[in-house]
Amino acid sequence: MSEQALRAEKLDAADDLAPLRSRFVLDDVTYLDGNSLGALPANVPDRVRDVVRRQWGELRIRSWDESGWWTAPERIGDRIAPLVGAAPGQIVVGDSTSVNVFKALVAAVRMADEGRDEILVDATTFPTDGYIAESAARLTGRTLRAVTPSEVPAALGDRTAAVLLNHVDYRTGRLHDLPSLTAAVHAAGAVSVWDLCHSAGALPVGLDEHGVDLAVGCTYKYLNGGPGSPAYLYVRGELQDRFDSPLPGWNSHAEPFGMSPSYAPAPGALRGRVGTPDILSMLALEAALDVWDDVSISAVRAKSLALTDFFLECVTAYTEPGRVVSVTPEPHGERGSQIALRCHDAGEIMKRLIERGVVGDFRHPDVLRFGFTPLYVSFAETERAARVLGELLG
Repeated sequence: MSEQALRAEKLDAADDLAPLRSRFVLDDVTYLDGNSLGALPANVPDRVRDVVRRQWGELRIRSWDESGWWTAPERIGDRIAPLVGAAPGQIVVGDSTSVNVFKALVAAVRMADEGRDEILVDATTFPTDGYIAESAARLTGRTLRAVTPSEVPAALGDRTAAVLLNHVDYRTGRLHDLPSLTAAVHAAGAVSVWDLCHSAGALPVGLDEHGVDLAVGCTYKYLNGGPGSPAYLYVRGELQDRFDSPLPGWNSHAEPFGMSPSYAPAPGALRGRVGTPDILSMLALEAALDVWDDVSISAVRAKSLALTDFFLECVTAYTEPGRVVSVTPEPHGERGSQIALRCHDAGEIMKRLIERGVVGDFRHPDVLRFGFTPLYVSFAETERAARVLGELLG
């Protein structure tokens, strides 16, 4: 047994989060793709069966009241809130991340002072965020400028209306400085919008603490809500009265069953709702969030950093120098919960890794991406992934 394998055994034995693995449906595959789709929490199938057979099958329309369907978006939002550092009443669940980015960014521009005619967007963002930002700029009559997060402070000015940034870069796993960038946006008099897709559930976010204005995120990655599970929208409490959604729907009306021809927004974060909630996937998400009961996000972050440190150590031990190069920052303050390795034949190598039971993913043109979900990934699996990678690289 190698030195790294022995260390993995000791690290797993000392891991306080190790028992959480039993809360998931897992097998012998080393699953390092939770940053794309989280594993299935073991309690979800029975809960979904109840939703389908009893709540829908027997109670039918009565379940909007008797099963709490109507209040699910804000109730589940309050369960996500502690994971991103938010007080209750500021998060509503529903729609996709893309739709919520659109709602948040247009609302941010509408909050900005007259004369602010420019939107800044993260140049390294996930493509959809860029597409949405471009559309939002056209619709609101603003210009759009793409800058890297490090360039944001210098790019801010009295023309800036809103800034859309990613907390963690989806390709490299770089963690951007949310506190200082948010402070810089506010100092310039602009509105901040953060995309938390690759950070929520993997590390502390501190939305309230750092005064973030608006934020969005998906729930199918580190929150393990299932494929296509609904996203969420955060609206800081002090801004809720000013939040003017570009998608006013009957579900966000102050009197949704009044069927008024004129729109009056509901109070609070509820005005972020649009249409009828997707109940089946929403309640599957609610069940999935049970795995977070009594789990400290700071403990999750500590294990995440330990896993990614150990993976890099094992990759160095098992591969020839220069065969792969990490593009994920080494400093803990700049790293999310994934490791991205540049490799000239990355696409073929990832196919072979998956054939060997190590599942990560490939990002064009040359990046092997490995996501570490601390709730269920072990140090032994981390060592095995690096060892198999080394064998394949020859």
